Amino acid sequence: MLVVDDHELYRRSVERLLTRGGYRVSCAKDATEAMAAVTAEPLDLVLCDVKMPGISGLELVRQIHDLHPELPCIVVTGYGGGEASVEALRAGAFWYLEKAIDGPQQDVLRRLAGQAIEHGRLKTENRRLQYQLHERYQFDNIVGARAGLRSVLETVRRVAGTDSTVLITGESGTGKEVIARALHYNSPRADQPLVTVNCGAIPEELLESELFGHVRGAFTNAVSHREGRFSAADGGTIFLDEIGDMSLNLQVKLLRVLQEKTFEPVGSSRTEHVDLRVIAATNQDLGKAIEAKQFREDLFYRLNVIPIRIPPLRDRHEDIPLLIHHFLERNAKDPGNPPCQLSEAALECLVDQPWPGNVRELENTIERLVVLRGQGEIDLKHLPEEFHTPSAPRSASTPPQLGAAGLSFNEVVDDFEAGLIRQALERTHWNKNQAAQLLGLNRTTLIEKIKKKGLTPEA
Repeated sequence: MLVVDDHELYRRSVERLLTRGGYRVSCAKDATEAMAAVTAEPLDLVLCDVKMPGISGLELVRQIHDLHPELPCIVVTGYGGGEASVEALRAGAFWYLEKAIDGPQQDVLRRLAGQAIEHGRLKTENRRLQYQLHERYQFDNIVGARAGLRSVLETVRRVAGTDSTVLITGESGTGKEVIARALHYNSPRADQPLVTVNCGAIPEELLESELFGHVRGAFTNAVSHREGRFSAADGGTIFLDEIGDMSLNLQVKLLRVLQEKTFEPVGSSRTEHVDLRVIAATNQDLGKAIEAKQFREDLFYRLNVIPIRIPPLRDRHEDIPLLIHHFLERNAKDPGNPPCQLSEAALECLVDQPWPGNVRELENTIERLVVLRGQGEIDLKHLPEEFHTPSAPRSASTPPQLGAAGLSFNEVVDDFEAGLIRQALERTHWNKNQAAQLLGLNRTTLIEKIKKKGLTPEA
Protein backbone atom coordinates (compact mmCIF):
# COMPACT_ATOMS: atom_id res chain seq x y z
CA MET A 1 0.00 0.00 0.00
CA LEU A 2 0.99 3.62 -0.47
CA VAL A 3 0.98 6.26 2.32
CA VAL A 4 0.84 9.85 1.06
CA ASP A 5 1.43 12.67 3.59
CA ASP A 6 3.61 15.77 3.65
CA HIS A 7 4.40 15.30 7.37
CA GLU A 8 7.29 12.85 7.58
CA LEU A 9 6.71 11.95 11.24
CA TYR A 10 3.11 10.87 10.64
CA ARG A 11 4.09 9.16 7.39
CA ARG A 12 6.75 7.05 9.10
CA SER A 13 4.46 6.23 12.05
CA VAL A 14 1.77 4.89 9.74
CA GLU A 15 4.37 3.00 7.74
CA ARG A 16 5.63 1.21 10.88
CA LEU A 17 2.08 0.46 12.04
CA LEU A 18 1.03 -1.10 8.74
CA THR A 19 4.33 -2.93 8.24
CA ARG A 20 3.80 -4.62 11.62
CA GLY A 21 0.39 -5.64 10.30
CA GLY A 22 2.05 -7.58 7.48
CA TYR A 23 1.67 -5.02 4.67
CA ARG A 24 4.40 -3.90 2.28
CA VAL A 25 4.32 -0.10 2.49
CA SER A 26 5.64 2.64 0.20
CA CYS A 27 5.57 6.36 1.03
CA ALA A 28 5.17 9.62 -0.90
CA LYS A 29 5.30 13.19 0.37
CA ASP A 30 2.98 14.74 -2.24
CA ALA A 31 0.59 13.97 -5.09
CA THR A 32 3.34 14.04 -7.74
CA GLU A 33 5.32 11.29 -6.04
CA ALA A 34 2.10 9.42 -5.34
CA MET A 35 1.01 9.36 -9.01
CA ALA A 36 4.48 8.17 -10.00
CA ALA A 37 4.15 5.30 -7.53
CA VAL A 38 0.63 4.45 -8.69
CA THR A 39 1.76 4.13 -12.30
CA ALA A 40 5.02 2.32 -11.44
CA GLU A 41 3.68 -0.71 -9.56
CA PRO A 42 0.40 -2.41 -8.67
CA LEU A 43 -1.10 -1.27 -5.37
CA ASP A 44 -3.85 -2.60 -3.12
CA LEU A 45 -4.56 0.59 -1.15
CA VAL A 46 -3.70 4.31 -1.03
CA LEU A 47 -3.84 6.19 2.29
CA CYS A 48 -3.55 9.94 1.69
CA ASP A 49 -3.79 13.23 3.58
CA VAL A 50 -6.21 15.92 2.44
CA LYS A 51 -4.07 19.01 3.10
CA MET A 52 -0.88 18.79 1.06
CA PRO A 53 1.17 21.34 -0.90
CA GLY A 54 0.25 21.51 -4.57
CA ILE A 55 -2.46 19.04 -5.53
CA SER A 56 -4.78 18.27 -2.61
CA GLY A 57 -5.54 14.81 -1.36
CA LEU A 58 -9.10 14.94 -2.74
CA GLU A 59 -7.85 15.83 -6.21
CA LEU A 60 -5.31 13.02 -5.94
CA VAL A 61 -8.13 10.60 -5.10
CA ARG A 62 -10.08 11.78 -8.16
CA GLN A 63 -7.06 11.22 -10.41
CA ILE A 64 -6.41 7.76 -8.98
CA HIS A 65 -10.10 6.85 -9.30
CA ASP A 66 -10.10 7.90 -12.97
CA LEU A 67 -6.94 5.89 -13.66
CA HIS A 68 -7.69 2.82 -11.50
CA PRO A 69 -11.39 2.67 -10.47
CA GLU A 70 -10.82 -0.53 -8.47
CA LEU A 71 -7.95 0.88 -6.34
CA PRO A 72 -9.41 1.89 -2.94
CA CYS A 73 -8.30 5.10 -1.23
CA ILE A 74 -8.69 6.06 2.43
CA VAL A 75 -8.55 9.81 3.10
CA VAL A 76 -7.15 11.04 6.44
CA THR A 77 -7.03 14.59 7.74
CA GLY A 78 -6.66 16.57 10.92
CA TYR A 79 -9.64 18.72 9.95
CA GLY A 80 -12.80 16.82 10.81
CA GLY A 81 -16.35 17.56 9.75
CA GLY A 82 -19.31 16.06 7.97
CA GLU A 83 -18.89 18.09 4.78
CA ALA A 84 -15.26 16.99 4.40
CA SER A 85 -16.23 13.32 4.73
CA VAL A 86 -19.00 13.64 2.15
CA GLU A 87 -16.63 15.43 -0.24
CA ALA A 88 -14.05 12.67 0.17
CA LEU A 89 -16.60 9.96 -0.62
CA ARG A 90 -17.82 11.89 -3.66
CA ALA A 91 -14.24 12.10 -4.91
CA GLY A 92 -14.16 8.29 -4.93
CA ALA A 93 -12.61 7.51 -1.53
CA PHE A 94 -13.45 4.21 0.15
CA TRP A 95 -13.66 5.92 3.55
CA TYR A 96 -12.77 9.07 5.46
CA LEU A 97 -10.73 8.97 8.67
CA GLU A 98 -9.61 11.66 11.12
CA LYS A 99 -5.84 11.83 11.49
CA ALA A 100 -4.55 10.34 14.73
CA ILE A 101 -2.08 7.65 15.69
CA ASP A 102 -3.21 6.74 19.19
CA GLY A 103 -4.23 3.22 20.26
CA PRO A 104 -7.94 3.19 19.27
CA GLN A 105 -7.23 4.91 15.97
CA GLN A 106 -4.54 2.36 15.15
CA ASP A 107 -7.10 -0.44 15.46
CA VAL A 108 -9.56 1.50 13.29
CA LEU A 109 -6.92 2.11 10.64
CA ARG A 110 -5.85 -1.55 10.52
CA ARG A 111 -9.45 -2.71 10.27
CA LEU A 112 -10.32 -0.19 7.55
CA ALA A 113 -7.21 -1.10 5.58
CA GLY A 114 -8.23 -4.76 5.50
CA GLN A 115 -11.82 -3.92 4.52
CA ALA A 116 -10.70 -1.51 1.80
CA ILE A 117 -8.29 -4.03 0.27
CA GLU A 118 -10.96 -6.74 0.25
CA HIS A 119 -13.42 -4.30 -1.34
CA GLY A 120 -10.86 -3.46 -4.03
CA ARG A 121 -10.23 -7.12 -4.77
CA LEU A 122 -13.96 -7.78 -5.11
CA LYS A 123 -14.30 -4.86 -7.54
CA THR A 124 -11.35 -6.15 -9.56
CA GLU A 125 -12.81 -9.66 -9.66
CA ASN A 126 -16.19 -8.29 -10.68
CA ARG A 127 -14.65 -6.30 -13.51
CA ARG A 128 -12.71 -9.37 -14.66
CA LEU A 129 -15.88 -11.48 -14.71
CA GLN A 130 -17.73 -8.73 -16.57
CA TYR A 131 -14.94 -8.67 -19.14
CA GLN A 132 -15.14 -12.43 -19.57
CA LEU A 133 -18.90 -12.20 -20.08
CA HIS A 134 -18.46 -9.47 -22.69
CA GLU A 135 -15.83 -11.58 -24.47
CA ARG A 136 -17.84 -14.80 -24.31
CA TYR A 137 -20.88 -13.26 -25.93
CA GLN A 138 -19.10 -11.41 -28.70
CA PHE A 139 -20.60 -12.33 -32.08
CA ASP A 140 -17.42 -14.05 -33.26
CA ASN A 141 -17.67 -16.49 -30.34
CA ILE A 142 -21.12 -17.78 -31.31
CA VAL A 143 -20.52 -20.99 -33.26
CA GLY A 144 -22.36 -21.59 -36.49
CA ALA A 145 -21.76 -21.72 -40.23
CA ARG A 146 -25.22 -22.11 -41.74
CA ALA A 147 -26.72 -19.11 -43.47
CA GLY A 148 -29.79 -19.27 -41.19
CA LEU A 149 -27.73 -18.72 -38.06
CA ARG A 150 -25.55 -16.12 -39.75
CA SER A 151 -28.69 -14.15 -40.62
CA VAL A 152 -29.77 -14.38 -36.97
CA LEU A 153 -26.42 -12.95 -35.85
CA GLU A 154 -26.64 -10.20 -38.46
CA THR A 155 -30.02 -9.20 -37.05
CA VAL A 156 -28.58 -9.25 -33.53
CA ARG A 157 -25.72 -7.00 -34.68
CA ARG A 158 -28.13 -4.49 -36.16
CA VAL A 159 -30.47 -4.27 -33.16
CA ALA A 160 -28.01 -4.70 -30.28
CA GLY A 161 -27.32 -0.99 -30.09
CA THR A 162 -31.01 -0.09 -29.86
CA ASP A 163 -33.59 -0.35 -27.09
CA SER A 164 -36.10 -2.20 -29.28
CA THR A 165 -37.98 -5.08 -27.67
CA VAL A 166 -36.92 -8.47 -29.05
CA LEU A 167 -38.86 -11.76 -29.16
CA ILE A 168 -36.66 -14.83 -29.61
CA THR A 169 -38.37 -18.06 -30.67
CA GLY A 170 -37.05 -21.55 -31.19
CA GLU A 171 -37.15 -25.05 -29.78
CA SER A 172 -35.75 -25.84 -26.34
CA GLY A 173 -31.98 -26.00 -26.32
CA THR A 174 -31.37 -23.97 -29.48
CA GLY A 175 -29.58 -21.17 -27.63
CA LYS A 176 -32.21 -18.49 -27.06
CA GLU A 177 -30.52 -17.31 -23.86
CA VAL A 178 -27.15 -17.10 -25.65
CA ILE A 179 -28.71 -14.72 -28.19
CA ALA A 180 -30.33 -12.69 -25.40
CA ARG A 181 -26.97 -12.33 -23.64
CA ALA A 182 -25.28 -11.38 -26.91
CA LEU A 183 -27.89 -8.64 -27.38
CA HIS A 184 -27.23 -7.29 -23.89
CA TYR A 185 -23.44 -7.51 -23.81
CA ASN A 186 -23.12 -5.84 -27.20
CA SER A 187 -25.46 -2.99 -26.27
CA PRO A 188 -24.91 0.39 -24.58
CA ARG A 189 -26.45 -1.22 -21.45
CA ALA A 190 -23.70 -3.86 -21.23
CA ASP A 191 -22.29 -2.46 -17.96
CA GLN A 192 -25.72 -2.51 -16.33
CA PRO A 193 -27.56 -5.59 -14.96
CA LEU A 194 -28.91 -8.39 -17.12
CA VAL A 195 -31.74 -9.95 -15.10
CA THR A 196 -33.13 -13.31 -16.26
CA VAL A 197 -36.57 -14.61 -15.27
CA ASN A 198 -37.81 -18.07 -16.25
CA CYS A 199 -41.55 -17.46 -16.31
CA GLY A 200 -42.28 -21.18 -16.59
CA ALA A 201 -40.23 -22.19 -13.56
CA ILE A 202 -41.91 -19.87 -11.03
CA PRO A 203 -45.42 -20.70 -9.75
CA GLU A 204 -48.06 -18.30 -11.03
CA GLU A 205 -48.98 -17.07 -7.53
CA LEU A 206 -45.35 -16.04 -6.90
CA LEU A 207 -44.39 -14.71 -10.33
CA GLU A 208 -46.11 -11.32 -9.89
CA SER A 209 -44.18 -10.64 -6.69
CA GLU A 210 -40.98 -11.92 -8.31
CA LEU A 211 -41.39 -9.54 -11.24
CA PHE A 212 -42.72 -6.43 -9.53
CA GLY A 213 -41.75 -6.88 -5.89
CA HIS A 214 -44.04 -6.45 -2.90
CA VAL A 215 -44.46 -4.34 0.21
CA ARG A 216 -44.65 -5.56 3.77
CA GLY A 217 -48.02 -7.09 4.58
CA ALA A 218 -49.04 -7.48 0.93
CA PHE A 219 -49.82 -11.15 1.55
CA THR A 220 -49.19 -13.88 4.10
CA ASN A 221 -45.48 -14.18 4.96
CA ALA A 222 -44.67 -10.83 3.32
CA VAL A 223 -42.78 -9.68 6.40
CA SER A 224 -40.63 -7.10 4.63
CA HIS A 225 -40.35 -5.06 1.46
CA ARG A 226 -38.84 -6.93 -1.50
CA GLU A 227 -37.49 -5.51 -4.72
CA GLY A 228 -38.74 -7.16 -7.91
CA ARG A 229 -36.80 -8.21 -10.98
CA PHE A 230 -37.93 -5.18 -12.98
CA SER A 231 -36.50 -2.84 -10.35
CA ALA A 232 -33.28 -4.88 -10.22
CA ALA A 233 -32.94 -4.54 -14.01
CA ASP A 234 -33.38 -0.75 -13.99
CA GLY A 235 -30.82 0.74 -16.39
CA GLY A 236 -30.09 -2.66 -17.94
CA THR A 237 -32.00 -5.51 -19.58
CA ILE A 238 -34.62 -7.96 -18.38
CA PHE A 239 -34.83 -11.32 -20.17
CA LEU A 240 -38.23 -13.00 -19.82
CA ASP A 241 -37.68 -16.63 -20.76
CA GLU A 242 -40.63 -18.95 -21.46
CA ILE A 243 -42.92 -15.93 -21.82
CA GLY A 244 -45.63 -18.17 -23.30
CA ASP A 245 -46.21 -19.71 -19.85
CA MET A 246 -47.21 -16.41 -18.25
CA SER A 247 -50.82 -16.18 -17.06
CA LEU A 248 -53.28 -13.85 -18.79
CA ASN A 249 -53.56 -11.76 -15.62
CA LEU A 250 -49.82 -11.07 -15.55
CA GLN A 251 -49.77 -10.50 -19.30
CA VAL A 252 -51.97 -7.43 -18.75
CA LYS A 253 -49.51 -5.99 -16.21
CA LEU A 254 -46.53 -6.76 -18.43
CA LEU A 255 -48.25 -4.95 -21.29
CA ARG A 256 -48.41 -1.81 -19.15
CA VAL A 257 -44.71 -2.04 -18.34
CA LEU A 258 -43.88 -2.28 -22.04
CA GLN A 259 -46.14 0.65 -22.89
CA GLU A 260 -45.40 3.04 -20.02
CA LYS A 261 -42.31 1.63 -18.24
CA THR A 262 -44.25 1.82 -14.95
CA PHE A 263 -45.69 -0.69 -12.46
CA GLU A 264 -46.84 -0.98 -8.83
CA PRO A 265 -45.33 -3.54 -6.42
CA VAL A 266 -47.82 -6.02 -5.02
CA GLY A 267 -49.79 -4.39 -2.20
CA SER A 268 -48.59 -0.88 -3.03
CA SER A 269 -50.28 2.11 -4.66
CA ARG A 270 -46.94 3.77 -5.40
CA THR A 271 -45.98 3.77 -9.07
CA GLU A 272 -42.38 2.92 -9.92
CA HIS A 273 -40.65 3.93 -13.15
CA VAL A 274 -37.96 1.83 -14.80
CA ASP A 275 -35.60 2.38 -17.70
CA LEU A 276 -34.79 -0.98 -19.22
CA ARG A 277 -34.84 -3.10 -22.32
CA VAL A 278 -37.12 -6.14 -22.57
CA ILE A 279 -36.06 -9.34 -24.34
CA ALA A 280 -38.49 -12.26 -24.32
CA ALA A 281 -38.17 -15.86 -25.49
CA THR A 282 -40.42 -18.86 -25.94
CA ASN A 283 -40.42 -22.32 -27.48
CA GLN A 284 -44.18 -22.15 -28.02
CA ASP A 285 -46.11 -21.12 -31.12
CA LEU A 286 -47.63 -17.88 -29.82
CA GLY A 287 -49.88 -17.67 -32.88
CA LYS A 288 -51.64 -20.87 -31.81
CA ALA A 289 -51.67 -19.66 -28.19
CA ILE A 290 -53.45 -16.48 -29.32
CA GLU A 291 -56.05 -18.55 -31.20
CA ALA A 292 -56.57 -20.66 -28.08
CA LYS A 293 -57.05 -17.45 -26.00
CA GLN A 294 -53.98 -18.35 -23.92
CA PHE A 295 -51.87 -15.37 -24.99
CA ARG A 296 -52.89 -11.76 -25.55
CA GLU A 297 -52.61 -10.57 -29.11
CA ASP A 298 -51.78 -6.98 -28.09
CA LEU A 299 -48.93 -8.22 -25.88
CA PHE A 300 -47.60 -10.35 -28.72
CA TYR A 301 -47.33 -7.31 -30.99
CA ARG A 302 -45.60 -5.35 -28.22
CA LEU A 303 -43.05 -8.12 -27.76
CA ASN A 304 -42.62 -8.98 -31.42
CA VAL A 305 -41.06 -5.66 -32.45
CA ILE A 306 -37.86 -7.45 -33.52
CA PRO A 307 -38.59 -11.17 -34.10
CA ILE A 308 -35.62 -13.57 -34.07
CA ARG A 309 -36.15 -17.27 -34.80
CA ILE A 310 -33.31 -19.69 -34.06
CA PRO A 311 -33.33 -22.77 -36.32
CA PRO A 312 -33.15 -26.21 -34.67
CA LEU A 313 -29.90 -28.15 -34.84
CA ARG A 314 -31.38 -30.78 -37.18
CA ASP A 315 -31.74 -28.03 -39.80
CA ARG A 316 -28.07 -27.06 -39.61
CA HIS A 317 -26.10 -30.30 -39.46
CA GLU A 318 -23.04 -28.56 -40.88
CA ASP A 319 -22.77 -26.68 -37.55
CA ILE A 320 -22.48 -29.89 -35.52
CA PRO A 321 -18.74 -30.53 -36.15
CA LEU A 322 -17.99 -26.88 -35.24
CA LEU A 323 -20.02 -27.15 -32.05
CA ILE A 324 -18.41 -30.48 -31.11
CA HIS A 325 -14.92 -28.97 -31.48
CA HIS A 326 -16.02 -25.96 -29.41
CA PHE A 327 -17.43 -28.11 -26.60
CA LEU A 328 -14.41 -30.43 -26.61
CA GLU A 329 -12.14 -27.45 -26.04
CA ARG A 330 -14.39 -25.99 -23.34
CA ASN A 331 -14.55 -29.28 -21.44
CA ALA A 332 -10.85 -30.13 -21.69
CA LYS A 333 -9.84 -31.31 -18.21
CA ASP A 334 -6.30 -29.90 -18.36
CA PRO A 335 -5.94 -26.52 -20.12
CA GLY A 336 -2.29 -27.39 -20.80
CA ASN A 337 -3.15 -30.52 -22.78
CA PRO A 338 -4.97 -30.73 -26.11
CA PRO A 339 -8.69 -31.64 -25.86
CA CYS A 340 -10.04 -35.08 -26.64
CA GLN A 341 -10.57 -35.88 -30.30
CA LEU A 342 -13.36 -37.79 -32.01
CA SER A 343 -12.73 -40.57 -34.47
CA GLU A 344 -14.25 -40.12 -37.92
CA ALA A 345 -16.81 -42.84 -37.20
CA ALA A 346 -17.86 -41.20 -33.90
CA LEU A 347 -18.09 -37.78 -35.52
CA GLU A 348 -20.18 -39.12 -38.39
CA CYS A 349 -22.50 -40.84 -35.92
CA LEU A 350 -23.01 -37.66 -33.91
CA VAL A 351 -23.63 -35.58 -37.02
CA ASP A 352 -26.32 -38.04 -38.16
CA GLN A 353 -28.30 -37.76 -34.90
CA PRO A 354 -31.56 -35.74 -34.93
CA TRP A 355 -30.71 -33.97 -31.62
CA PRO A 356 -34.25 -33.29 -30.35
CA GLY A 357 -32.67 -31.40 -27.43
CA ASN A 358 -30.67 -29.29 -29.90
CA VAL A 359 -27.42 -27.57 -28.89
CA ARG A 360 -28.00 -28.12 -25.17
CA GLU A 361 -28.30 -31.90 -25.69
CA LEU A 362 -25.15 -31.92 -27.83
CA GLU A 363 -23.24 -29.91 -25.21
CA ASN A 364 -24.30 -32.27 -22.40
CA THR A 365 -23.36 -35.30 -24.51
CA ILE A 366 -19.86 -33.97 -25.23
CA GLU A 367 -19.34 -33.11 -21.56
CA ARG A 368 -20.33 -36.65 -20.58
CA LEU A 369 -17.97 -38.16 -23.17
CA VAL A 370 -15.04 -36.03 -22.02
CA VAL A 371 -15.64 -36.81 -18.33
CA LEU A 372 -16.02 -40.56 -18.87
CA ARG A 373 -13.25 -40.90 -21.46
CA GLY A 374 -10.71 -38.67 -19.71
CA GLN A 375 -8.00 -38.54 -22.37
CA GLY A 376 -7.43 -40.07 -25.76
CA GLU A 377 -9.59 -40.52 -28.82
CA ILE A 378 -13.35 -40.89 -28.46
CA ASP A 379 -14.47 -43.71 -30.75
CA LEU A 380 -17.84 -45.10 -31.73
CA LYS A 381 -17.77 -47.59 -28.85
CA HIS A 382 -17.55 -44.73 -26.34
CA LEU A 383 -20.80 -43.10 -27.51
CA PRO A 384 -24.06 -43.73 -25.63
CA GLU A 385 -25.66 -46.97 -26.78
CA GLU A 386 -28.79 -45.34 -28.17
CA PHE A 387 -26.67 -43.36 -30.64
CA HIS A 388 -25.55 -46.40 -32.62
CA THR A 389 -28.24 -49.01 -32.02
CA PRO A 390 -30.01 -49.54 -35.36
CA SER A 391 -32.89 -51.38 -33.69
CA ALA A 392 -33.93 -48.24 -31.81
CA PRO A 393 -33.75 -45.21 -34.09
CA ARG A 394 -34.46 -42.17 -31.99
CA SER A 395 -36.65 -40.35 -34.49
CA ALA A 396 -38.86 -43.30 -35.46
CA SER A 397 -42.16 -44.26 -33.90
CA THR A 398 -44.62 -46.96 -35.00
CA PRO A 399 -48.26 -46.11 -34.34
CA PRO A 400 -50.49 -48.89 -32.98
CA GLN A 401 -52.66 -50.66 -35.53
CA LEU A 402 -56.41 -50.19 -35.38
CA GLY A 403 -57.99 -53.67 -35.26
CA ALA A 404 -61.54 -54.72 -36.06
CA ALA A 405 -62.55 -54.28 -32.41
CA GLY A 406 -61.00 -50.80 -32.26
CA LEU A 407 -58.87 -49.60 -29.37
CA SER A 408 -58.89 -47.23 -26.41
CA PHE A 409 -57.59 -43.96 -27.80
CA ASN A 410 -56.91 -42.45 -24.37
CA GLU A 411 -54.96 -45.51 -23.21
CA VAL A 412 -52.81 -45.53 -26.35
CA VAL A 413 -52.07 -41.81 -26.04
CA ASP A 414 -51.30 -42.23 -22.35
CA ASP A 415 -48.91 -45.12 -23.05
CA PHE A 416 -47.21 -43.23 -25.86
CA GLU A 417 -46.77 -40.16 -23.62
CA ALA A 418 -45.40 -42.28 -20.79
CA GLY A 419 -42.94 -43.89 -23.18
CA LEU A 420 -41.65 -40.56 -24.40
CA ILE A 421 -41.26 -39.25 -20.86
CA ARG A 422 -39.39 -42.39 -19.79
CA GLN A 423 -37.04 -42.10 -22.81
CA ALA A 424 -36.22 -38.51 -21.88
CA LEU A 425 -35.70 -39.38 -18.21
CA GLU A 426 -33.47 -42.35 -18.97
CA ARG A 427 -31.41 -40.39 -21.48
CA THR A 428 -30.78 -37.64 -18.90
CA HIS A 429 -30.29 -40.11 -16.02
CA TRP A 430 -33.53 -38.85 -14.44
CA ASN A 431 -32.45 -35.23 -14.44
CA LYS A 432 -35.90 -33.63 -14.57
CA ASN A 433 -34.65 -30.22 -15.73
CA GLN A 434 -32.85 -31.72 -18.74
CA ALA A 435 -35.71 -34.14 -19.47
CA ALA A 436 -38.21 -31.27 -19.47
CA GLN A 437 -36.01 -29.38 -21.94
CA LEU A 438 -35.80 -32.41 -24.25
CA LEU A 439 -39.59 -32.71 -24.24
CA GLY A 440 -40.29 -28.98 -24.53
CA LEU A 441 -42.22 -29.01 -21.25
CA ASN A 442 -42.07 -26.96 -18.10
CA ARG A 443 -40.34 -28.76 -15.24
CA THR A 444 -43.45 -28.49 -13.05
CA THR A 445 -45.63 -29.96 -15.83
CA LEU A 446 -43.20 -32.86 -16.29
CA ILE A 447 -43.14 -33.59 -12.54
CA GLU A 448 -46.95 -33.67 -12.46
CA LYS A 449 -47.02 -36.13 -15.38
CA ILE A 450 -44.38 -38.36 -13.73
CA LYS A 451 -46.45 -38.50 -10.54
CA LYS A 452 -49.71 -39.07 -12.42
CA LYS A 453 -48.25 -41.95 -14.45
CA GLY A 454 -46.36 -43.40 -11.48
CA LEU A 455 -43.02 -43.45 -13.29
CA THR A 456 -39.98 -44.40 -11.22
CA PRO A 457 -36.35 -45.24 -12.09
CA GLU A 458 -36.87 -48.80 -10.86
CA ALA A 459 -40.02 -49.43 -12.85
